[in-house]
Amino acid sequence: MKNRIFFKLLAVFLLIIAATAAILDVMIGSAWEASLRAEIDRNLTQKTLLFAHRVETDRNHSLTEIAAQEGQAAGARATVIDSSGKVLADSESNPSTMENHATRKEFAAALAGKTGENERRSATLGIPFLYVAAPVSGGAVRLAYPLSDVEAVQAQVHRRLFWGAVVAVIIALLIAFAASVYTSRRLERIVEVAARIEQGDLRARVDDAPLDEIGRVAAAIDKTAGQVERSFAAVRSSQRQLETLLNSMQDAVIAVSSDGLVQWANQPMDRLVRQHTRLNAPVVETIRDPDFLATVKAATTTKEVKTARATSIVPGRAFDVTAAPLPDGGAVAVLRDLTETERVEKTRRDFIANVSHELRTPLTSIQGYAETLIDAGSEQSGPNPEFLEIIRKNAARMSRLTEDLLTLARVESGETRFDTEPVPPIELLHDAEESFREIAPAQGVELQILGLQADARDGTAAVESLPRVLADREAIHQVFSNLIDNAMKYGRAGGRIVLGARPAPRGIEFYVQDFGAGISSEHLPRLFERFYRVDKARSRESGGTGLGLAIAKHIMLAHGGAIRAESELNHGSTFLFTLPTA
Repeated sequence: MKNRIFFKLLAVFLLIIAATAAILDVMIGSAWEASLRAEIDRNLTQKTLLFAHRVETDRNHSLTEIAAQEGQAAGARATVIDSSGKVLADSESNPSTMENHATRKEFAAALAGKTGENERRSATLGIPFLYVAAPVSGGAVRLAYPLSDVEAVQAQVHRRLFWGAVVAVIIALLIAFAASVYTSRRLERIVEVAARIEQGDLRARVDDAPLDEIGRVAAAIDKTAGQVERSFAAVRSSQRQLETLLNSMQDAVIAVSSDGLVQWANQPMDRLVRQHTRLNAPVVETIRDPDFLATVKAATTTKEVKTARATSIVPGRAFDVTAAPLPDGGAVAVLRDLTETERVEKTRRDFIANVSHELRTPLTSIQGYAETLIDAGSEQSGPNPEFLEIIRKNAARMSRLTEDLLTLARVESGETRFDTEPVPPIELLHDAEESFREIAPAQGVELQILGLQADARDGTAAVESLPRVLADREAIHQVFSNLIDNAMKYGRAGGRIVLGARPAPRGIEFYVQDFGAGISSEHLPRLFERFYRVDKARSRESGGTGLGLAIAKHIMLAHGGAIRAESELNHGSTFLFTLPTA
């Protein structure tokens, strides 16, 4: 780095020195030369005029003597000619051997009455001369000054400029070397600190005074390193808090990268697999359950939360797996142990089923004996018939309750098997209508099936044309019975109950609609909970058990369908359930 900086600085200095020398040579040398020539021209002109004056006034000396004396005094060659251009006297040559000078530019101007000047190189000597001529009576005089001294001075100036540039280059070498050493040390310090920061040493600092650009860069690096150190400390603190939180969970958590490698796992996961989870190893080496692996892969691929049930992670234990996608790819999976929950739930279901089963026999006996006593009491005097009727009615209600509890327990546990087969929707509707054909008019309610014919106005298809659905006839008949029975109990004021079916996105949607008082919106989300009653007093009075809608819900779930309710106060209620098409 030092050599590169040195040569760069040296190149800059050389360019500056060369440019300065060239500028001095061109501008100062030319100006000095012009000034020198102007001074020589001015002095030579004055001496020429004095020479001309002496020729005019000196009658004591010959022209040859005057020319010799003036030439020696002026340091120049003196020449006198007549008006025809013939040389009369010359300080350096014999006039008789010299050619006619009338055509010389300076003499031509002087013979015309002016002071003439000219500069040319002598053909015999090969050096330049400055010629100045002045007019006199009957001719002209001239001084010729050699300019070789000017060229010598110029050469001397060029030599001094050259040696000055050489000295400047030597000084530039020293300055460039010192500056390069100083600068390279500062830059190497910055590079060293940057490398340490890159390797994770966030406490490294340059500590350079910000007096120039390099100092400001060093200060910026120190400031950035400080901010990164604080941010990294905050991230580490958050990471430790998150690790503590995840390790304190009862559920096992594992993070998997997009290429299927384990990124992180909490301590419950280590306890679950009975070994320390290997990081950056394939997740299949830790958990080999296919349902778990498929769920993690699906969450990674689709970028959606996926859930599944895994039963082969630990023998004899079941887990609820929830996999959520990570922002930078991969997924994080949470495994919740359902073993104890399912055991308790199974115990509850078995208890309800067993109690319901055990209660059936004594309740049947109580109901039968109560009816026998009532019949016997009508023929002869005996116990109070009203008391017996109360016993019979409550025994019947308890019997219905135990039957519904037993049915619900069997449906929930999967003990009840549904024999599904392709069934036309119209047949299910007719079966439901047939069961209540005589009961509905007796209670002042009209029961009808809608959609028996297609409606071209709204594009509604006839029920007969709907595709078959997969259903267990007896189970769906029980759902219809519960819904119609509720509609007759609570929607009797509307005087009409409508049954129907129509296409839906996930199959065929059946509905039971009444036009009674309706249900308030806050009750709708809980209608299908067991024992939930909108009007508890009226429900008990009507003989309901509060389990009919819960049974219908679980029958629908077992069929792969769904059930819901729509209602508005004073506008009736509609219960809808969906069955998949065959």
